[in-house]
Order: sequence, then C-alpha cells, then structure tokens
Amino acid sequence: MRHSCVTFVAAAAAAVLLASCTQEQQNKFGRDIQNWTGTNGVLEVYAGDKVARRFLKVDKLSTALGTDDSKPRAYRFGYGVLDENLNFTVDPAEKKVYFEVSDFSTYVFFENPR
Repeated sequence: MRHSCVTFVAAAAAAVLLASCTQEQQNKFGRDIQNWTGTNGVLEVYAGDKVARRFLKVDKLSTALGTDDSKPRAYRFGYGVLDENLNFTVDPAEKKVYFEVSDFSTYVFFENPR
C-alpha cells in the first residue's frame, strides 16, 4: 500500500509541475519524450490525388533553425526510408534518406539513395 501512495504522490507532483509550465515548455517536454521513444511514422507526398513519394520509419520531423540567428526556418526535416515501390514495406534495396518538407507544401527535398 505504501508503494502505491508514493507513486500517486510522485504522479501528482509531476502533474502540478507540468501544469505550471508554459505551453512551449510543455510542447518541448512532449517532443523530448517523443524523440526518446520514436514514433515510426509515415510521411506521404501527394501529386494531386496520387501518392508520389512515401517515407517509412520516420521518427520525427524537426524544425530547422538558422545557423547565425537561430530563428526557425520555413521547412521541417527528418530521416526515413524512401519507399520506392510504395508498398508500405522496407525492402532490402530501399535506404534511409534525409528529407525536407516545405511549410508551404510546394516541395519535398530528399536525398537520392542511388
């Protein structure tokens, strides 16, 4: 019984501490947990109503920051396996690549795996 009481007190203290944080601090805390656990996401790029590119095993999309001014840039970047044949399976010949996604959704830049 004592163990569950200590666990409850610790959980309550964590909830109070998190509630006192700003929204940005809460978001950063959530991203830190997500970065640690990973998400195994899928990113799809459409051309009209058809999938043009698909990236598998994407663990996160990060905001690019300027080198000199540290301001957020207008794109996100990440790493994922380019699903070249669009079969939702990481095949032996498919490689993990770097990619960037524009905030304006007009382009996706990605590393050529070949």
